[in-house]
Amino acid sequence: MEELRNKSILIIYTGGTIGMKKNPETGVLAPFDFNQIMNEVPELKRFGFDLITYSFSPIIDSSNLNPEVWIKLVQIIKEKYDDFNGFVILHGTDTMAYSASALSFMLENLDKPVIFTGSQLPIGTLRTDGKENLISAVEIAAAEQNGQPLTPEVCIYFENKLFRGNRTTKYNAEHFNAFESPNYPYLAQAGINIKYNYGAIHYPTTKKELHIHTQLNTNIAVLKIFPGINKSTLHTILNIDDVKAIILETFGAGNAPTDKWFLDEIKNAVAKDKIILNVTQCLAGSVDMSKYETGLELLKCGVISGYDITTEAAVVKMMYILGKNLAIEDTKLIIGQSISGEITQ
Repeated sequence: MEELRNKSILIIYTGGTIGMKKNPETGVLAPFDFNQIMNEVPELKRFGFDLITYSFSPIIDSSNLNPEVWIKLVQIIKEKYDDFNGFVILHGTDTMAYSASALSFMLENLDKPVIFTGSQLPIGTLRTDGKENLISAVEIAAAEQNGQPLTPEVCIYFENKLFRGNRTTKYNAEHFNAFESPNYPYLAQAGINIKYNYGAIHYPTTKKELHIHTQLNTNIAVLKIFPGINKSTLHTILNIDDVKAIILETFGAGNAPTDKWFLDEIKNAVAKDKIILNVTQCLAGSVDMSKYETGLELLKCGVISGYDITTEAAVVKMMYILGKNLAIEDTKLIIGQSISGEITQ
């Protein structure tokens, strides 16, 4: 552990279950003063790190997360970037995959770890998963080899696994293994030792100044195709005036109905410069619109393939790109490309 001493880690608490503690008088769970985190997890002192905490006020339930929170997070990281070796963000699990995906796009030229974590049980309960998650996240955020961080990207650490943030989705609301990354390998696994999957981790080849992106356009919609979807529903969503882009969640490898009315609605939306991104409803696998006729028809209509992107990453990627106010053709080109390791091509 000696090689990790004298490291500085900023722990940012946004809210969520991990920061809750039972009031001994009322028995009700309530947020505790996160500046006292060392009292709750005294094991952290054994690292010998300089651990600084920053708590949002008021704290935010993850269901109330919005782009303003992401902007605040990247501004904090930018301001403190030169002062710390890594950052740990404590966050509610429900929207953690959205936030980790967002920061992966908003933090350009990142070369330090930004590790999201949280818990399914409050840190003040006897069986909490929060302590192990926090301890390991801090250790990973500080881990270096030959003076270089081992995981210089935005990640999620949960239940012994480190995931690329924009490849992750919450798939279990009850068990400790709340997250999975079905289309991309783990970046690390924690057992007796933490074993890093170096080939899966992105390492920058040049040192560049951190640049943050804070312009996000939320004029998007998510439309999940289902058997029996009617023309009125499809028409209404595709023709909302303010909506500039639609995440179309399709069946299997990117398939959708081939009824003439359905395809005509898609064509008309594309003709009105609406951007439509095809994302599979399946937890694992990829969109391939050339595989079946039902996908090929969408391709002919001008729908863009999302490949193996998660819906969470697709949503924030669209916000990020629309925020650049590019020409429509440039926007479509960038949408289909990997920006931060979010898709496999």
